[in-house]
Amino acid sequence: MRLLPCGDVGLLVELADLDEVLAMYAELDRARPEGVVDMVPAARTLLLTLDPAVATPAAVAEVVRGVTPSPGARPDAGEIEVPVTYDGPDLGEVASLTGMSEREVIAAHTDQEWTVAFCGFAPGFGYMTRSDERLAVPRRSDPRTKVPPGSVALAGGFSSVYPRESPGGWQLIGRTDLVAWDLDRDPPALFSPGVRVRFVEAR
Repeated sequence: MRLLPCGDVGLLVELADLDEVLAMYAELDRARPEGVVDMVPAARTLLLTLDPAVATPAAVAEVVRGVTPSPGARPDAGEIEVPVTYDGPDLGEVASLTGMSEREVIAAHTDQEWTVAFCGFAPGFGYMTRSDERLAVPRRSDPRTKVPPGSVALAGGFSSVYPRESPGGWQLIGRTDLVAWDLDRDPPALFSPGVRVRFVEAR
């Protein structure tokens, strides 16, 4: 673990991998150090934003150094069920890459619980992780210039839902009618770190 000040009101916690980030995030979310007003996880870092009237980066760093996260711990921000129509244009390619049939890909996607580890790429785009490695597929070699909003996708061991039309290189396996990003909703993002996601096949 490495701790770096980030401006006057931030502390960047660098960790070995995503599992360590999620375990540290879960522990600090359970017992948030005094003065920490926001936490933003990423693939190998956790950014803590501080209230300078309450704590300094040095004081929070000392607290963080004394934290011992539990291996495998995950933050918990509730659960969302996502109905999916599995007719994505890359469903066959994912089946080929994984050595499964299309029905087996759908079963693997729906039979496990996913957890939003962090957000990025676009507002509302949540990187969801899981324990089952069977759906770890690479990005497409030829990214699309337009991916429809609501597209359910896989890449690099993650799953996600495209919140709006955008370019994208993930493998598209289906679509959902749920709106992942809505500025008229509080909060706008449907998927935030710690949310557990259960994909279900729409009938």
